[in-house]
Amino acid sequence: MFLKFLRLEIKSFFRGTSVGINMVMKILRLMGILYFMACLVGGAFGAFFYVQEELHQDPLKIVSGFLIIGWVVDLIVKYIWQEMPTQNIKPFLTLNIPKKTLVNYMLIKTFLSAFSWLNSLFFITFSIIAVFNGYGLLQVFAWFIGISSLFYLNNFINIFFNDNEKVAIVIAIIFGAVGILGYYQIVPVLSYSESVFYSFYEKPYFAVIPLILFFGLWWICFRHVHQEFYLDQGLEAKKTIGKTENIAFLNKYGALGTFINNDIKMLRRNKVTKGILLGSFLFVFYGLLMFANSVYKTPAMMMFMGLFVTGGFQFLFGQRVPAFDSSYYPLMMTLNVPYKEYLKAKWWLMNIITCLSMVVALFYAYFGWDIYVTFLAAGLYNMGVNSQFTLWSGAFNKTQIDLNSKEKRMGQRNSFNLKAMLLLIPKMLLPMVVFAISKQFFGITGGVISIAILGLIGFLFREKIFDIIVRHYKREKYSTLDAFKNKD
Repeated sequence: MFLKFLRLEIKSFFRGTSVGINMVMKILRLMGILYFMACLVGGAFGAFFYVQEELHQDPLKIVSGFLIIGWVVDLIVKYIWQEMPTQNIKPFLTLNIPKKTLVNYMLIKTFLSAFSWLNSLFFITFSIIAVFNGYGLLQVFAWFIGISSLFYLNNFINIFFNDNEKVAIVIAIIFGAVGILGYYQIVPVLSYSESVFYSFYEKPYFAVIPLILFFGLWWICFRHVHQEFYLDQGLEAKKTIGKTENIAFLNKYGALGTFINNDIKMLRRNKVTKGILLGSFLFVFYGLLMFANSVYKTPAMMMFMGLFVTGGFQFLFGQRVPAFDSSYYPLMMTLNVPYKEYLKAKWWLMNIITCLSMVVALFYAYFGWDIYVTFLAAGLYNMGVNSQFTLWSGAFNKTQIDLNSKEKRMGQRNSFNLKAMLLLIPKMLLPMVVFAISKQFFGITGGVISIAILGLIGFLFREKIFDIIVRHYKREKYSTLDAFKNKD
C-alpha cells in the first residue's frame, strides 16, 4: 500500500500543470541537498580529526557534548519547515482504505524528508571513522542508535507542537533560558549533554532507552493523529471568530490608507504573516555573522549584510506581492482597484518597516560606526531602489499562499522565475560593487555617499518607476489570475 501511495505521488508530480517549474525546483532542491550532504560528511571528518589531532581529546566525548545544541537546532528547523503531508492524503479518506494505514503512511513519510535524514549522514560517517580508529564496533553502534533515535523523536514532537503555538513559545523560552545559563556557565549544559550522549557508548544497553522512547512516542503520536484524522475535524482548516479592526488615522489618505490598513490587519491576524514579521526581526541580527567569519568584513559583503539587516521585511514580504492577496485577487480584479495605489501602499509599508530596522540596527554602532553607517547606507538603498525592484519581482511570483496555515514549503512551484532572478542584479550585486569600488578609492565616506545617492535617485524617480511596474503587473495579470485560480 505504501508503494502505491508513492507511485500516485510521482504520477501527480508529472501530470501537474506546472511540470516544468516543478522540475526546475526539484533540480535546484537536489543541488542544495547534495551540497549539505557533502558539508555534513566533510564535517564528520573535520570534527573527528581536528579534535583528535589538534585538541588531543576524545572526539566522541567532545561531539557528544555539543549534540544537545544539534538536537535543539534540529527541532527548530523541523518546526519551521517540516509539516505533515495531509493535503495528499485527504482524497483517500473517502475510499475503502484503513485509516491506520493512512496515518502510518503519513508518519513514515515525515522520515523521507531531507530535514529528517540529512543529519544521519554526519552520524554515520562519524561512526565509521570512529570504528576504523580503534573504537569498539558494538559501542559505536549503540551510540549511533541512541543518538539517531533521539533526533528522530523530533519528528513526533514537531507533530504535537505544530498546531499549538503557545506550547511552542513556552518551549522556545525554556530553550532560550537554558542556552543563556549554559553560555554564562551558570549551568554546565554541555557537560550534561556529554554525560547523556556518551553514556550510549560507555554503557551500550542505555541505547535501549531512546529506542523505547522512539517507539512509545510513535504509538502516542499515531493515536493522537488517528483520533483527529477526519475531514471535518483534524484536517479541517482552523476557523476563528472574525474581529473588526480599523486604524482610523489612515482613512484620511484615501485608497492608499485603506490598502495600508488592510495590510496591517493581515500582518497581525495570520500565521504566515506573523512568521514574516518574526523573520524580519531576526534578519536585523544577520550582521552578527561578520564576527564568525572574516570574509564578511570585506566591503562588498558588509554591504550584502546591510541589505539584509535593514531589508528583511522587504525581501520576505515585497516579493510575495500579490501572492498574499491570492485568495481574493480575482475579486479585486473585477473591481475598480487603482493598481498604482495598491502597489504604493505596499511600498510605503515596506519603507516604514525598513526605517524601523535601521533604528533597531543602531546597536551595531557599538562594534564601530563604520559598520553602522554602512548598514545605514544599505537601508537608504533599500528604501529608494530595492523596494521598487522587490515589488517588480512580485509581478512574476505566481505562488498561492494560504494565510491560515504555516508556510513550511521551500521552493514552491511557480515561485521560480528567470525574470525575478535577473532583478537580483540591481538589488544585490549593484550596491555591493559600487560600495566596494567607492570605498577602495574614497574611503568609507565615499562608499556611503555613493550608495545614498543611488537610493536618493531611486526615490526621486519613483513615480516613473511605478508606472513601469504597473505596466508589468497588468501584463502578468491574466497569468497570475490563472495561477491563483488553479488550486492544483
